[in-house]
Amino acid sequence: MFFKKKTLEDFSAQRESSGMHRTLSTVDLTFLGIGGIIGSGVFVLTGIGAARYAGPGIVLSFVAAGLLCMLVGLAYAELASLIPAAGSAYAYTFASLGEGMAFLCGWSLIIGYIVTASAVAVGFSAYFSGMMASLGMEIPKAWLTTAPEGGIINLPAVVITLLIGFILAHGTKESSRLNTILISLTLCAIVAFVIVTSPHMDLAKNMDPFLPFGAAGIMTGAAVVFFSFMGFDTVATSAEECKTPEKSLPIGIIASVFVCLCIYSVVAFVLTGTINYTDLDRADPVAYCLRLIGYTGLANLVTVGILFGMITTLIVYIFGQARVFFAMSRDGFLPKSMANIHPKYGTPYFITLVGSVLIAFIAGCVPMLYIVELANTGVLAAFFIVFVGLIALRRHSPDLPRTFTFPLLYVLAPIGMLVCLYLIWALSLETNITFIVLMILGYFFYNSYAPSHRCWEKK
Repeated sequence: MFFKKKTLEDFSAQRESSGMHRTLSTVDLTFLGIGGIIGSGVFVLTGIGAARYAGPGIVLSFVAAGLLCMLVGLAYAELASLIPAAGSAYAYTFASLGEGMAFLCGWSLIIGYIVTASAVAVGFSAYFSGMMASLGMEIPKAWLTTAPEGGIINLPAVVITLLIGFILAHGTKESSRLNTILISLTLCAIVAFVIVTSPHMDLAKNMDPFLPFGAAGIMTGAAVVFFSFMGFDTVATSAEECKTPEKSLPIGIIASVFVCLCIYSVVAFVLTGTINYTDLDRADPVAYCLRLIGYTGLANLVTVGILFGMITTLIVYIFGQARVFFAMSRDGFLPKSMANIHPKYGTPYFITLVGSVLIAFIAGCVPMLYIVELANTGVLAAFFIVFVGLIALRRHSPDLPRTFTFPLLYVLAPIGMLVCLYLIWALSLETNITFIVLMILGYFFYNSYAPSHRCWEKK
């Protein structure tokens, strides 16, 4: 059974009987992808990545990570046009490499989603507390830092995560509308930051040296900021809630990655050109930059837009992890109760709420950088498997009807696979050991649980 594959007919039958409401259009999916990408890294990791890994070369780190995600996005686009099913990489691997690899891919993806959402919640807390302090309402440090950092719990991160989980449990279309509104406000905040800050750039002072950590720092920085682009995966997880998934999914995936790659590069360049990278080792670099050049009031306004962006990202990640959980539990690899659909709202409400609690716990209790590195390892591993699966599916089933085809597959896919492996290697040894332990635990869970609970063959 480890290598037993699902057919397209199996996926179609599950899609027809899922009970999920099909309400999302191409525009909804594009904004869903942008919302998942734009708030996750540029507002949080630009400063940390520049100060600790790449210096002003963090711009190139974002470009490298974004180009890899463009390759992954092309692979997703072909697979999504073939397999419009919830679960994204999990579903694609099930069709190409079989049940066992699909479970491990889904397990890896869940780790990435949950941990990444936690990192975004921590970033939200940093910006929120900075804005409150500038208004004279400082939150005690004990309620902003984890126990390992000398505090008690990161309370704002916990509260915002639980609130968004509750909203998502009450409907996909409603969440999509909120996401579209908030991401529009976030884009306005980014434009305001770039326009106001650009005249204060001092390239001679702040861009020299451009690569203080050497060329290797670019790729190490790319490994750290990579999770900034992960949100496009959520577009694929929403396949069973799309009106026309075969057309909408490829457009939504590729458009959202390209738009955000451009935005990330511009913001990183302006930020490191205005403030020396040695002063950016903080979780709220954009607001800090505006305050440092004398725009305290605008910093607070931009912070509101940034907070909206982080809220949209949390919406997308909590949405995405719930759909992967849903797909795996529907097949019998996780407890069946996780696949329960709310009779009124048409959402996997139970796992949405459970996942929100788990994300809130990690955000409230685990330090930021460790969260980020673990998220990247999980996502990179899942993307590596996606490349392998696409090559296998193209070789074994070349005649399947495809509305989108990955160009130069046998050249670009191996390049993407090598970059994934390199970025995993560039992360800390402790992070990779933790990930390996989690994957071994996942494999043992699969071997003990799946034989007596799998039910996807009955569909």
